Amino acid sequence: MAKSDSNTDSESDETMAQIKKKVSGFNKRKILKILFSFMDECEAISTKNCMLKDTCSKLKRDVRMFKKTILELEQTNKTLTAKKDEETFALRKNLDLMDKREEVFNPELSKLQSESRELESKMKLLESENNKLLEKLQETKSDLIQNRLRNRTENNLLQEKL
Repeated sequence: MAKSDSNTDSESDETMAQIKKKVSGFNKRKILKILFSFMDECEAISTKNCMLKDTCSKLKRDVRMFKKTILELEQTNKTLTAKKDEETFALRKNLDLMDKREEVFNPELSKLQSESRELESKMKLLESENNKLLEKLQETKSDLIQNRLRNRTENNLLQEKL
């Protein structure tokens, strides 16, 4: 580092010597004009440098904020991924359970459907038998009424004879 400083100092000395050589022929007024111009230029550069420092500070702050946001987003992503994995596992488990239930349910369903068809067939037979019995009942009622009428008539005739 010391070597670098000595190089810089020697370069500054050389530059100053070059500047002295160039301005040695100038009058005082021209030198002052150049000096003021140089000072204005330095002030403009200094102002620009301050603005650049401010901008750089703002950019550094933004970078830190973005890094923080990225870390937060990565953490949120990990959390959401873990939650999604848990939900996927639970859904897979439920699906497997439903598949097992379906395996048990399908034979039972087939059995119940078969029994239902048998019961429908029996019901139709019983309905048919019931209709036949109803017809017989109607016939029996009709016969009963006719028999009663006949019996009354015969009883009336017998009573007349007596």
